[in-house]
Amino acid sequence: MSKFGVLVMGPAGAGKTTFCSALIQHLKNNRRSCFYVNLDPAAETFEYEPDLDIKDLITLEDAMDEVGLGPNGGLIYCFEFLLENLSFLTDALAPLSEESLIILDLPGQIELYTHIPLLPNLIRHLSRSGAVHMNLCALYLLEATFVVDRAKFFAGTLSAMSAMIMLEVPHLNVLSKMDLVRGTMRRRQLKRFLDPDTSLLDDEDGPSSSILATPRSTAGATDQDGPASFSRLNHAVARLIDDFSMVSYLTLSARDEESVGAVLSYIDDAIQFHEAQEPREPREVEMDE
Repeated sequence: MSKFGVLVMGPAGAGKTTFCSALIQHLKNNRRSCFYVNLDPAAETFEYEPDLDIKDLITLEDAMDEVGLGPNGGLIYCFEFLLENLSFLTDALAPLSEESLIILDLPGQIELYTHIPLLPNLIRHLSRSGAVHMNLCALYLLEATFVVDRAKFFAGTLSAMSAMIMLEVPHLNVLSKMDLVRGTMRRRQLKRFLDPDTSLLDDEDGPSSSILATPRSTAGATDQDGPASFSRLNHAVARLIDDFSMVSYLTLSARDEESVGAVLSYIDDAIQFHEAQEPREPREVEMDE
């Protein structure tokens, strides 16, 4: 019997736990069952208490105190410890029915998604070929305010693409906190970020695209993107993303239940929860034309 789950991931501050809470509430409103798993050993505040919490196995504070690691190293140690004790997950998830959506709330350390092979090992255990037999998809959240700085947006998009390549599961990318960018740009401009390409950096009327502030000692030949070398780097990153043509975004406002429901329809489609159901387009955020 297959199970169904979604990995909620993204950089710190992207709104992962907020989305999980909104998704749980939406599922409850629609009389769907779910099982909430917190895999962030440093998380402390939840609107809905997790049904399974990694902190019952190991906490970040324990890892830092007992092993003498810093926060980043301690978090990686916690995941290594989890992989050595996978029965903690298997025993809790195995009894669940196929009617439950398993929501796995991951920490915001992007190393876990980009180049450290811990999550791929966890996914192999959870997936249909592993012990739990779960249809999984990944949901990568990127804060919508990144669109204000286009180089920052492309850096975030590059991390999303890296996660897609590394994890090898059906993958959705979402611009979260859309309510924070309401009124900052026109709807037509925002749509360009949903399928990013290099033309975003060529827009002379766009916001600054600099990755780093211009050092005074190197403030020589510059263009609208800052130092010429950083401009070339920005465009190289954008071309790489454009060449792969893998990343596109949905939009999300976690306070809008219709927006949450639209994202859920894409999750259901990716994990084949309802084989005949088509995903719904998220409602566009109210913005100037």
